Amino acid sequence: MARNLKTYTTSAGFFDLAVAAPSMKAALEAWGSKNNLFHHGFAKISEDPKIVAATMAHPGVVLRRPVGSSGAFSEHAKLPADLPVRTPQRAPSRSAKRREPPTEAVDDKTAREAARAFEKEQKRRQSERRSEEAARQKERARRERAIAAAEAALERARRDHQARLEDIEKDRVALDKKSQAEDALWRKKKEELEAGLRRARSGSHLHLV
Repeated sequence: MARNLKTYTTSAGFFDLAVAAPSMKAALEAWGSKNNLFHHGFAKISEDPKIVAATMAHPGVVLRRPVGSSGAFSEHAKLPADLPVRTPQRAPSRSAKRREPPTEAVDDKTAREAARAFEKEQKRRQSERRSEEAARQKERARRERAIAAAEAALERARRDHQARLEDIEKDRVALDKKSQAEDALWRKKKEELEAGLRRARSGSHLHLV
């Protein structure tokens, strides 16, 4: 069964915000606030007839107007031309009551229609959030696949590099052995030739004598 709606207001950045919701919790959710603005005195229930009428015409939709202004709330408010210099004001305490402007009566039919419209807007917002979350999960999965592919490519390149180094080392060992064998052959050949040279010189000396 649809619950009766109330109008809640707060300020955020350059705008005053207003929304028709069944509870403070629902209003905070619509504003996207993780803090309890009501507990800290930065949000309140509004009984201003113009604000109530505007929010009831768009239940669950966050309406805006330039912060500190007294203009009408709308879905697409423009930034204020002159930003007021002020600090956030707490909502008045119960002990400091002031006279509120009279509230225009909202008939039962209008209240029921507003409540149904709020539930419809809430479902739309939840569906939108699910779609956004699905998109985020898809993007995370894409990034994870890209990271995995990059890591795999890096690992393949590392293995290929290591294999080439091993091949070069094998070639170096083989060349060292070949060089050592060549040196051994040369030393043996040199010794033989030098011995022959010595014999030749010795024989030449005998003939001269």
